[in-house]
Amino acid sequence: MAKIADRYLKVDPWAVTEEGFDPERNRVSESIFSLGNEYMGVRGYPEEGYSGDMLLGSYFNGLYEEHAIGNHYKGIIRSLRYMVNAVDWLYTRLTVDGEQLDLARSKVKDFRRRLDFHTGVYSREFLWLLENGKELKVTFTRLVSMTMSHLGLQQVAFEPLNFTGEVQVCTGLDFGAVHEERGQSMWKSLRSGSAEGITAIMAETLTTGNRLFSGFVLQSPAELNPCLVERDRFVGQSFTLPLIEGGRIHYTKLAVNYADTGNAGTPELLWVKGMKLAGEAAGLEAGEVFEAQEAYWRGIWETSDISIEGDEENQQGIRFCIFQLYQTYHGDHPGYNIGAKGLTGEAYRGLAFWDTESYCLPFYMFNNPKAARSLLEFRYKTLPEAMQRARDVDCEGACYPIATIDGTESCDLWQHSNLQLHVGTAVSYGIWHYVKNTGDVEFLYSKGAEMLIQISRFYATRGQWGARSGQYGYFGVMGPDEFQLMVNNNCYINLMAKKLFEYTNDTLAHMREAVPERFAALVALTALREEELSDWANKAEHMKIPCDPASGVYEEHDGFFDMPHMDIHSIPVTEFPLYSNWSYDRLYRYDMIKQPDVLMFMFLYNSEFTREAKLANYEYYEPRCIHESSLSPSIHSILASETGKHEEAYRFFEFATRLDLDNYNRNTREGLHTTSIAAAWMNIVYGFGGMRSDGQRLSFSPTLPERWTSYSFHVQYEGVLIRLAVTQEGVQIQAVSGGSADIIVYGQRVTAGTDIVTLPLAEGLVAG
Repeated sequence: MAKIADRYLKVDPWAVTEEGFDPERNRVSESIFSLGNEYMGVRGYPEEGYSGDMLLGSYFNGLYEEHAIGNHYKGIIRSLRYMVNAVDWLYTRLTVDGEQLDLARSKVKDFRRRLDFHTGVYSREFLWLLENGKELKVTFTRLVSMTMSHLGLQQVAFEPLNFTGEVQVCTGLDFGAVHEERGQSMWKSLRSGSAEGITAIMAETLTTGNRLFSGFVLQSPAELNPCLVERDRFVGQSFTLPLIEGGRIHYTKLAVNYADTGNAGTPELLWVKGMKLAGEAAGLEAGEVFEAQEAYWRGIWETSDISIEGDEENQQGIRFCIFQLYQTYHGDHPGYNIGAKGLTGEAYRGLAFWDTESYCLPFYMFNNPKAARSLLEFRYKTLPEAMQRARDVDCEGACYPIATIDGTESCDLWQHSNLQLHVGTAVSYGIWHYVKNTGDVEFLYSKGAEMLIQISRFYATRGQWGARSGQYGYFGVMGPDEFQLMVNNNCYINLMAKKLFEYTNDTLAHMREAVPERFAALVALTALREEELSDWANKAEHMKIPCDPASGVYEEHDGFFDMPHMDIHSIPVTEFPLYSNWSYDRLYRYDMIKQPDVLMFMFLYNSEFTREAKLANYEYYEPRCIHESSLSPSIHSILASETGKHEEAYRFFEFATRLDLDNYNRNTREGLHTTSIAAAWMNIVYGFGGMRSDGQRLSFSPTLPERWTSYSFHVQYEGVLIRLAVTQEGVQIQAVSGGSADIIVYGQRVTAGTDIVTLPLAEGLVAG
């Protein structure tokens, strides 16, 4: 079951570089070289047109389509929504002497592409060897602006090495790109044209009516004299550039994309707004756009960098992860969420899962608290949809969907959408975790408490009392471990529901005393009844938490200990992934698990379990876990590190930061594992850094992998930016900005201030 790297990219601490074009790896590279800025994302596809295998992907957060599915049972969804492939704003066609550039057919050499973490710029260059013997160096440069979310820049440069002539260029905006799963474009054109140097088109999705404006302006030191080109779902400009042997000529395309995702305005208003934004873009110089991009990333690395000495591969890997996390989300647009593939591909349909609160939220909480709050505000914004979903499944309150893009349930597998109840507890945990570590009680009072009430109502009406045990629990469910179907009393769900009830009651009791007027308003808003509070307390007190008292091992669900045992190491590697090679029902017959379930709640509420309990449960469940989910190894690595299994911890970590760079799962071609990228950050900070954020104060118990010389990372806590550096000589703690904050290091209270505090490396070296 060992995962094997497919390494073909150059190792560089501040960039990803590919030398030589490999058609077999092109889709993988398209994912790796993706660009995004939370608002829009684009895969690293060849914009000049490519007749080989590629996924021409351009995506916008919140832009979705819908199609009906044929279910007729109450509570099972009848339609699903998905992120839709949108406008190809990079569309380019290049022709010299009647020959059109196409990497699948054209002869090229010295191919090189590079994604620079310092600048946020993706560049691609090669020498085009024309059939008539002429040689033309072509360089493509692109960025998606991190400071102007609607803006994208493309620059194309030409250097003729052995001739003088010209190149014909057609550059445009194409809504005809195929959405791969549906096999067609999902857009119809509403308007297009050119005026005052702006070329623009507006289109809307076929069923949902989501509208998108796209426009561009051209800049070049040469006189372009462009000619308008229009056809169905396409508008562009064609022009000719002079090529002088030994010289260099370029043009720049500044593109503006503006979406009306809520269909709030008329098409006319969207056109006017889009043209205004395009006009503003026309006043920009390419140089200032590049400078603003570099300045943005300089600020990010000053506050969020993780530095590793002695391990170039993982240094590159973790910076790639941080880079992609900021590209995916930075909180400038409250109400957006994070799809499992971010904005890098169509797998998982662009839908957000419980990964957001469980895996992604900690990264943003300790690097960009504004973004963390924005993620939770998506759940508040979609509270009405969650309440409707609860009614659909015969419950009260709010049932948050297992997969969503707009708050509605978009998982078409009923066993997941109807049985996986843990999303609501992930949301409530996210609220608790965020407020605890940021002190943002205003969010709790204004939005969080209302969500907690409605989530508690769902769990109070979805569960039942056991006929023999007399305990409360959940029947007919599926926990985080998706290899156990329709089980009773999943330990994770039960424990997380217990914590939900307790936190809701604690929050309401505090509000009643501290802010009685706000409590009264909340009671009126939600029609909260006193008997509900008593009911939640009673159910929390009598929640069934299955556990073997002799061994201290929590039973994943009723009857799990009696299931037939499967030696997972006996499964031939050729049968993985099991979803593709085993009949579906065969997955559910054994004590084999897909990903951490019991171990997951021991990580989330780490401080409430003894080291002995964690060790006993780790040693029981780790041999049963096949890690069919890319989210799985990080949790195992973190707990292995905590329980002294250092070699094992490093083994689980080994492919965490490079999961996509080295295509370990052989599916990077579908898009990046965005939520797993967040787990890689946790693997270093929570694993080797020993950070714990669920106790009374933020705490650390750092260890140092044997093959590393040192490492350092930053976290924001109580408004203070704290830097921890771990070397063979010891641990250094310093507040880089924001004053000072008290933290716990190796069990002792330490004040992180402007002066560096140094402690000995208490745990010694981690075996690697």
